[in-house]
Amino acid sequence: MPGPVEGGGYRARVDVPGIDARAVPAHVAIVMDGNGRWAQRRGLKRTEGHAAGEEALFDTVEGALELGIGWLTVYAFSTENWKRPADEVRYLMKFNESLLVRRRDEMHERGVRMRFVGRRDWRVPRRLIRRMDEAIELTRHNRTMTFTIAFNYGGRAEIVDAVRAIVAEGVAPEKVDERTIRRHLYDPEMPDPDLMIRTSGEYRISNYLLWEIAYSELVFTDVLWPDFRREHLFDAVREYQRRERRFGGIEAGR
Repeated sequence: MPGPVEGGGYRARVDVPGIDARAVPAHVAIVMDGNGRWAQRRGLKRTEGHAAGEEALFDTVEGALELGIGWLTVYAFSTENWKRPADEVRYLMKFNESLLVRRRDEMHERGVRMRFVGRRDWRVPRRLIRRMDEAIELTRHNRTMTFTIAFNYGGRAEIVDAVRAIVAEGVAPEKVDERTIRRHLYDPEMPDPDLMIRTSGEYRISNYLLWEIAYSELVFTDVLWPDFRREHLFDAVREYQRRERRFGGIEAGR
């Protein structure tokens, strides 16, 4: 098992050409976009694109493990996705349930801790929530990587829910600061992403981790999600390592 390094990541298991193992992002977040277009270009149903995206997802997980990335978070289903056709929504609910059953043991064997962020409201099937809880419990003590699935998630909804919780606790207005809000997010332990990747050529955030990505490096790729593989992740990390992160400061010597 790789050992922890400064910044919350892990030492890489393999040497990847062009990547400095000492500067791998500790947390990578991904918007997995383009499943529907991938299917339509092949004359298939949109649901076939979602099915094809499973291979992309778990090849990317393997790539993250190879690099020693400590946290990987993916956008699986947004609060806006309920607006999609009812048959597609039903498919996604069943698909995600079966995916958890198929893959949780595999993730556990690799030392991956699984977590979920998002609203657990009446729209999410109880059976799916049970599968989530089973995966969480099974992998609770794993530390090689934390793999978080954002499901029924919206960045604005997360902030609204945090504010509601703060108000419900009776916190005085003058006591509310960034740390207070952080403690009330869906997963207060989750570090801010260093790198956010979006596939399919779209240049939008789409209500994803709005609080958390304030200083993330953003990388956009034209690759449709079902075609995404670990090498595309490596390319994004190479791009990340070419940038200078100043967090509002200035470059030394300027």
